[in-house]
Amino acid sequence: MPPRLTLEPLDESFDRVLVIVAHPDDIEYGTAAAVDRWTKAGKTVTYLLATRGEAGIDTIAPEEAGPLRAQEERDSASEVGVDIVEFLDYDDGVVVYGTGLRRDIARVIRHRRPDVVVTLSHDEVFAGGMPNQADHRAVGLAALDAARDAGNRWIFRELLEQEGLEPWGGVRAVLSSAATNPTHYLDVTGHLEPAIASLEAHHLYNTNLPVDFPTPRVLITGILTGTAAGLGLPGVEHALTFRRYGL
Repeated sequence: MPPRLTLEPLDESFDRVLVIVAHPDDIEYGTAAAVDRWTKAGKTVTYLLATRGEAGIDTIAPEEAGPLRAQEERDSASEVGVDIVEFLDYDDGVVVYGTGLRRDIARVIRHRRPDVVVTLSHDEVFAGGMPNQADHRAVGLAALDAARDAGNRWIFRELLEQEGLEPWGGVRAVLSSAATNPTHYLDVTGHLEPAIASLEAHHLYNTNLPVDFPTPRVLITGILTGTAAGLGLPGVEHALTFRRYGL
C-alpha cells in the first residue's frame, strides 16, 4: 500500500472564491465537490475559463464545439451552486503563459475580489504521474502570478487608469488542485453526487470520449474515495488535496 499522506486540513475561513482553469470540464474532475461544499456553506464561488474548449472534440469543428461546450460548463456549474461563469476567449490548445494572460486574469480578480483563488496544477505532471496539458500549466501559473498582480497598482496600470478597477490585494491563498506534493486536504464527504452530476452535465464531451473511458460516476468516485483512502482519516469517505500558496 502507498504511504498515507500527512496533510493539514484546509482553513475555510473565507467567503469568496474564484476558480480559474483553462477548459470546460477542468473543474469537474474532482474540484466541483469542493465547490459544492462551499456554495452549500453560503460562500460565493465564480468560475473563469481561459478557453471554451473548442478544440477538445475531434469530430466537431471548433466553431460549433465552442458554444456548445461553454453552455455545458454553465449547466455543470449550476449543479454545484455556481451562477457566474466567465470566459476569456483564448484559443483552446495554444494558450501561452505571459503578461497578457496575467493581465486578463488580474482584471477579473480585481472585479470579483475573491479571498481565495483555486486553479489546476501547473506542474508538468499531475499527482499520480499523468503528464499535464500545456493549457493547464499556462493558466495555473498565470493564475498564481495574477493573484499578486491584482494587488499591485503599478502592474497593469491600465486596469485602474483606463478601466477604473481598483487593486485587490485580498487574495489570501491560491489553491492548486491535482498538484504533486499537496499541502492540505479538504473533506468533501457528502458532496459526491453533485460532483458526479457536474461532470455528467458535459454530455457532448462525454459521449465523444473513447468507449472504454470511465463514466463520470466511476471516475469521480475513484478520485474522491482514493484520495480519502490515502489520508486514512476516520469518517472521511471522500476528499480532495491542494497545494496551498499563501500570499
